[in-house]
Amino acid sequence: MDKIVIGYKDVNGNLIDTQSANDIAGLSEVYYDNSPEALEIIRHSTAHLMAQAILELYGNAQFFVGPVVDEGFYYDFRVDAKIGEEDLKIIENKMKEIIKKKAKIEKYEITKNEALSKFANDDLKLAVLSRIPDERVSVYKQGDFEDLCRGPHVPTTGVLQNFKLTRVAGAYLGGDEKAEMLTRIYGIAFADKDSLKAHLEMIEEAKKRDHRKLGSELELFMFNEEAGGGLPFWLPKGARLRAKLEAILHKAHRQRGYEPVRGPEILNANMWRTSGHYACYGENMYLTTIDEQEYGIKPMNCIGHIQIFKQSGKSYRDLPLKYYEYGVVHRHEKSGVLHGLLRVREFTQDDAHIFCTPEQIKPVVLEVVEFVDSVMKKFGFDYTMEISTKPEKAIGDDEVWDIATNALKEALDENSLPYGIDEGGGAFYGPKIDVKITDALGRKWQCGTIQVDFNLPQRFKVEYVAEDNSRKQPVMIHRAILGSFERFIAILTEHFAGEFPLFIAPTQVIFVPIAESHAAYAKELQKACMSIDIDSEIYDKNDSLNKRIRNAEKQRVPYVVIVGDEEVASKSVAIRDRRAKEQYNLTKEEFMLQLSKQLQEGKI
Repeated sequence: MDKIVIGYKDVNGNLIDTQSANDIAGLSEVYYDNSPEALEIIRHSTAHLMAQAILELYGNAQFFVGPVVDEGFYYDFRVDAKIGEEDLKIIENKMKEIIKKKAKIEKYEITKNEALSKFANDDLKLAVLSRIPDERVSVYKQGDFEDLCRGPHVPTTGVLQNFKLTRVAGAYLGGDEKAEMLTRIYGIAFADKDSLKAHLEMIEEAKKRDHRKLGSELELFMFNEEAGGGLPFWLPKGARLRAKLEAILHKAHRQRGYEPVRGPEILNANMWRTSGHYACYGENMYLTTIDEQEYGIKPMNCIGHIQIFKQSGKSYRDLPLKYYEYGVVHRHEKSGVLHGLLRVREFTQDDAHIFCTPEQIKPVVLEVVEFVDSVMKKFGFDYTMEISTKPEKAIGDDEVWDIATNALKEALDENSLPYGIDEGGGAFYGPKIDVKITDALGRKWQCGTIQVDFNLPQRFKVEYVAEDNSRKQPVMIHRAILGSFERFIAILTEHFAGEFPLFIAPTQVIFVPIAESHAAYAKELQKACMSIDIDSEIYDKNDSLNKRIRNAEKQRVPYVVIVGDEEVASKSVAIRDRRAKEQYNLTKEEFMLQLSKQLQEGKI
């Protein structure tokens, strides 16, 4: 079968559709396949196909934007009808009808003024036009549907065969919580049926692993809308899991020469003005007034660590100086983006700041990369790194940014560590390395970060005494390995489907005594477990043995241990090993030794 050309790529990597390619030299073909370039064109075109179907089904529909996103595509629109999940199949069937017509997708350009006139009665189109700085705009047309769009699109609807509409949601116009709520429909598309099928199976598996679902079933955490959105409550089991993770990291930090510190959670607003947070990050902060003075609840821990560094004189012999803190921070996230533990308004960063000389940047960065590597390998994550450069909203001179960015690149280049570039994705005070992990389902998550900062030390006049007795400004390296405990635990929960490794499992053993006469031995075993830092529970309620075993299995603990006459008499245990999927017997001493050894697997 001949390959189908659905677009082109120019020498700069920009995508060009077939409708625009005639007068452009040096183009390479983009074929109908599952390459990233082809999928972008296919999914963008499928979004317009969906919009055309919606227009045919709901004649009064008006459309805002329909971009390609990581999870496929979506379209935001207004319609005088309530559309639910049950309507997605109807829209899909209409899309298939349109495909059979193999309509040509046409493109034409008009001036912005012509567009303002053409769409004068469509306030959503006018809102889109207000965001376009160009004097000419492109319009794509298929059948009776047309929309403002930069493209690119496939040449005909006939090639759009493999798609699925996945969900309906509400979306504020332009992401503004004070604006009108529009309807948003998400979808996915591929070049072949097998890829679509595999993706849909992954979505179903992801639903089973959803940390919000498992968090409730395993009694890890909860939310209470009366208390406020995005504010998690940690239940005993979740708090145990989190404490184990914190303890493992605490030991790893201390072994690498970090000193624990803790700063206040609220600081005078003048400090946030000095740092630049007030101007560059103020919309994400919670501000209050105390004694007629404005204060800001901290969204980051860096200012506190700067004050601790400054409280006594430092010399070059003290550097690099490493402070770390499990710092609770608060950030104002819009209600529409809150999502379980993955996006919250209060969270705890595994935060650290390293003060060093410019000459120490490379070895410090590489040491942090080694730390990241050891943590990710411990939990079975593959990961990639990406250097994020200066954003539009930033503090500091370009020259300082170039020095900091090049320091990150050189550290990775000289050690042959691969990385991508995220142009404009840096923090407002400095460039950074972002660590993106891949979970068991192949999904990528942003977690750790390493940021080089010359700006905050300058703004707060941070100094150390150099070898020649002059006063110099240190470099400040902001660093988090997990990112936040909340987000990382959400990812861990989905990665392991709630089947946590023993060294962080909230409950590591459940003892099930067969009869009341065996409860005393179960308590003896539980006490022995506690002495070696193993958390256990006893299921001795007045239920049948089979029901208690089933309930224990549902908790996904590493070990369910049955205790009966034989076990009491021989001081042994009958083990159901969930991770190894085996059943076997051990003496009490052998079991405790096995647990102790497995706990040691958590060392980083």
